[in-house]
Amino acid sequence: MSGTRFAWGWTPKLAPQARIASVRTFLRLLGAVYFVAFVSFGVQAPGLLGSRGILPYAEYLKAVKDALGAAGYWNVPTLLWLLPSDAAMKAVWLTGCLWALMAVFGRWQRPALAVCLVLWLSLCAVGQDFYSFQWDVLLSEAGFLAIFAAAAPVRIFLFRWLLFRLMFFSGTVKLLSHDPTWRNFTALHYHHFTQPLPTPLAWYMEQLPMWFQKASVGLVFAVELAAPFLFFAPRRIRRAAAWITIALQTLILLTGNYTFFNFLTIALCMWLFIEPEAECHPSRAVTASLAALIGVLSGLLCLQLFSVPLPPGGDTALRLADPLRIVNSYGLFAVMTTTRLEIIVEGSNDGVTWLAYEFPYKPGNVNRPPPIVEPYQPRLDWQMWFAALGSYQNNRWFVNFVLRLLQGEPSVLRLLSYNPFPQAPPKYVRAVTYLYTFTHSGERAWWAREESGKYLPAVSLR
Repeated sequence: MSGTRFAWGWTPKLAPQARIASVRTFLRLLGAVYFVAFVSFGVQAPGLLGSRGILPYAEYLKAVKDALGAAGYWNVPTLLWLLPSDAAMKAVWLTGCLWALMAVFGRWQRPALAVCLVLWLSLCAVGQDFYSFQWDVLLSEAGFLAIFAAAAPVRIFLFRWLLFRLMFFSGTVKLLSHDPTWRNFTALHYHHFTQPLPTPLAWYMEQLPMWFQKASVGLVFAVELAAPFLFFAPRRIRRAAAWITIALQTLILLTGNYTFFNFLTIALCMWLFIEPEAECHPSRAVTASLAALIGVLSGLLCLQLFSVPLPPGGDTALRLADPLRIVNSYGLFAVMTTTRLEIIVEGSNDGVTWLAYEFPYKPGNVNRPPPIVEPYQPRLDWQMWFAALGSYQNNRWFVNFVLRLLQGEPSVLRLLSYNPFPQAPPKYVRAVTYLYTFTHSGERAWWAREESGKYLPAVSLR
């Protein structure tokens, strides 16, 4: 009896208004995340996806239509099919900002978030390489559930199920990848300096001894693989698991710039504190349909994660649902990178003297400290990290980026912090790779680097 009382704790008599207030608070937080996401999109959109950007979205839609015909409307679900122009793209993200603020200020929250979902999906669908991150689809999935958010038992369960999949899948992929750094508990020894955009605190974390790094990996596995099962436990245990998850997310956001991802995950943890109430009869049919849809799709994703053959029609169901991004698979850093290559883009007018372009946030100048930029995401800086893992031949966007530099395109140059050719674009552009590592205590710079090789040979418009 005492164990049961400890697990469940004292149950306060919560008025319905208190539960409603808790749900409305989550919807406000989600509206704030949407607002940040739309603004972040808008300030970068011309240089990334505009008609003179790196990957013009109007050209992308035309290519999809030519290749798929009418099926393209389902595979790329976006309102921008109606008018693929820079003005339309601007109208979409600005409208998204307004409706997100409506949710923040508590006005027509569910309809406002439904509009935000449609607009966010419309932008992500045309984002190509720049809008394919897990937090982009997490925002879509959380936004979809938010349309039906209530303190009813099944609806609370669906939010907890989303949080469970997010956390548990993130731990599972680390084991299923058979990556040796996760298996020997050394992954975080490399992570602090190899992650896309570390913060200054990551430099200090890198200085800590190996035993601490290994213990930290053990903590990550405990939080990602064990704690999620406690999301469905009695009240006190469930809330303890919530605080543990929030603590891990806080540590991640303090050491790495992962945009709005950690803030959104912490907001989802609110559903571990909300207690259920009886659901009114008219909404039970909606809840049943919603639970069935998410249950089937997430079940198929679980089978896929563990390489279990899907039942007949499973592939088709996942393929049809995938463009809508309402149920997704998650898992970050399944394989830990152990070295950091950085691409330094340079221009020249004579092919002899080369001057480097400087990105605002990714490592370049070794004396510049790592930035703190979250919840904003500099999408070009992030893609440069991914480009360094491969070659320019399998990164079409990088070739287009170099082309825009040779053309001196203003919308693309605004994505950079320093243009060494302010008067006219250079005649040649090339890309060189450097091996970057954090310095040690007592050294003056934040980074140490040595040249590694050529990424892109010198090219010109001729």
